[in-house]
Order: sequence, then C-alpha cells, then structure tokens
Amino acid sequence: MPRPKSLTEAEIATAALAVLDRDGLEALSMRTIAAELGLSTMGLYRYVTDREQLEGLVVDLVLSAADPEPPARGTWQRRLTVLVERLRTAVSAHPAVVPLLLTNRHTSMRLARWGESVLAVLTDAGFTDRPRVIAFRALVGYVTGALQVEHLGPLSGPGTKALAELPRTEYPHITENARLAQRITPDEEFRGGLSILLRGLAP
Repeated sequence: MPRPKSLTEAEIATAALAVLDRDGLEALSMRTIAAELGLSTMGLYRYVTDREQLEGLVVDLVLSAADPEPPARGTWQRRLTVLVERLRTAVSAHPAVVPLLLTNRHTSMRLARWGESVLAVLTDAGFTDRPRVIAFRALVGYVTGALQVEHLGPLSGPGTKALAELPRTEYPHITENARLAQRITPDEEFRGGLSILLRGLAP
C-alpha cells in the first residue's frame, strides 16, 4: 500500500479549521482531524504531536488574515485601533476559534507578532515598565472578552431579551439597559468600548 503523501502544517490547519467552522470547538480532536484528512489517528501523529499544537496551527492560520504591522502614521490610539480591529475581523470570520486565543497565546507566533506590534505602539506612546504591562493586558482583555460576548452572548440574542422582560420595578436599570442594548450593532458595541478604553489609557 503506498505511503500517504506528506502533509504540510497549512493543510492540517485548514482541515482543523474546516471542522471548527462546521462542527464547533467541541468537535476538534486528533481523531476528527485525521478523519477530515483521510488519515488514521496514529497517522496524524506523524505530523502533529498533540491537540495543543493543533490548536496553535489553527490560531496561526486564522490570524494570517490580520496584518500585524502597525500603521506608520496616526495617533497611538488610532494605530492601536487598527491593530485591534484587524484581529477582530480575522477572528470573527471563524467564531469557534475565539476560546483558543488566550489558551494558545504562548504557542501562536502570529499572536505573538500582533502582541509585539501593540507593545511597540504603546512604547512609542510613552508607556514603560509596569504601566505598559497593564495597558497591554487591558487591551488583550478587552479584545478577547469583546469577541467572546459578541459571539457567545450577543446583544441581539435571547439573553438580552430576557433581561429586558424582567420586572421593571425591581430591575429598572437592567431592563432599561437591555432595552437599549437590543438596538446596538456589534460594530457599535466593539468600537465604542474600545474608544472608552483607549481614552482611559495614559502613558
């Protein structure tokens, strides 16, 4: 029987991403990816050591659509906005990848490259030492959290509707907030939150 052709990391990542897009994160396993590629599970282990490496390959593939180079001109707030929105656009095309961003932040070289650019912009803006660490973590926390709520608990979803229908006498602020939230688009929510965060950061 002929030996299977050699697979590239890009081919393996593409197969894994196809499974994620079609069946969700819970379907991602060495077995399902091997089946997608027409291999036995043991055959896949010739190319990938474990699921962690597989996840890293998928994250890198998704982020290949996000240019990591910061704009050469503009305020530091504008340059950071461009970097964050590029990341959001790339990940939003494959929402099942969202939970993998934090768990694979140390294995994805593309995510590391994006982080390096964000830190370079913060440094240029005058952030140093501990304030730079905190500013960077605030930005990472915002973008990952915003992506999670956008795709796992969107304002247009049933959760917001349920909150709007709570007894107004007991929950006047929550019901009013939920009523207004139903008319806010994902773009408005994301960009508005990012703008508030950037206004609060100071070197």
